[in-house]
Amino acid sequence: MNVTPEAMKSLLADTRREVRKIIIGQEDVIDLCLVTLLAGQHALVEGVPGVAKTLLVRTLALVLGCEFGRIQFTPDLMPSDITGTNIFNLKKQEFELIRGPIFTSFLLADEINRAPAKTQSALLQAMQERHVTIDRGTYALDANFTVFATQNPVEHEGTYPLPEAQKDRFLLKISMGYPGKEDEEELARRTLGDDAPAVVAERGGLSRLMTAEALTGFRAGLQAITLKPELIAYGVEIVRKTRAHESILVGAGPRATQSLLLAARALAVVNGQDFVTPDDIRHLALPVLEHRISLRPEFEIEGMRVEEAIEDILKSTAVPR
Repeated sequence: MNVTPEAMKSLLADTRREVRKIIIGQEDVIDLCLVTLLAGQHALVEGVPGVAKTLLVRTLALVLGCEFGRIQFTPDLMPSDITGTNIFNLKKQEFELIRGPIFTSFLLADEINRAPAKTQSALLQAMQERHVTIDRGTYALDANFTVFATQNPVEHEGTYPLPEAQKDRFLLKISMGYPGKEDEEELARRTLGDDAPAVVAERGGLSRLMTAEALTGFRAGLQAITLKPELIAYGVEIVRKTRAHESILVGAGPRATQSLLLAARALAVVNGQDFVTPDDIRHLALPVLEHRISLRPEFEIEGMRVEEAIEDILKSTAVPR
């Protein structure tokens, strides 16, 4: 099902409005989540506890008519706890597949860095191929399968760093900060009444604007978004410069180039445009590249941050006219 840019613009505006009934503030975060979904990819959501990361994903699932699942990652979580396993049914005298929570549409991998690499690896095939292999069988996941993985940027005790292959499969790293003063006052006021965000979501105060089947077809509309050759070259140059910058030990790979351009197309749709601009690419450079880059130790010791290296690359790259 192909959808016109005008229809996409209208539907995304309605989606924003519905989500904001629950999520107060965080406009840029909401837009980046929509970019992730339109691009058919996955997002790493970083934020301190209590900023509504779980509520945001559940709200998106409700509004877009998709199934929602949640896994709390812990050090003792096993890969089979995620994917499922075959259990022998004594009554039927045969093995029976017990599907794990990964068989859903929107999967919230909560505190993903609290599980070791062995457990995190259970998501690799699913995120790349939307298939899961259990014993000798391979099973297809939902066409809208999307992982929203969360982690706390402050608390590192009892956590495990994400493998580079895992991080590279996330289209974006979305930083979810504290709400502004006015937004936090609004949240506090609503929490004390009967229109608390979580209560509104639970009692069905949201409109379902789409179905899971429609969301799959909705992505076909990205093909109508114009991305000029000079902007493709601009995106490629930005990513390639991460491999040569003096402060960067490990630069971004080719998947980052694909992610940057795919996300730019999706952002154009979210912004109601039918073409990609240099500003779209520049706006997405940080969330696309930050988690894919490692700084050299001597620059980290001096207090340099990845954001500064990316900003320096953007300043040194000529913007197409």
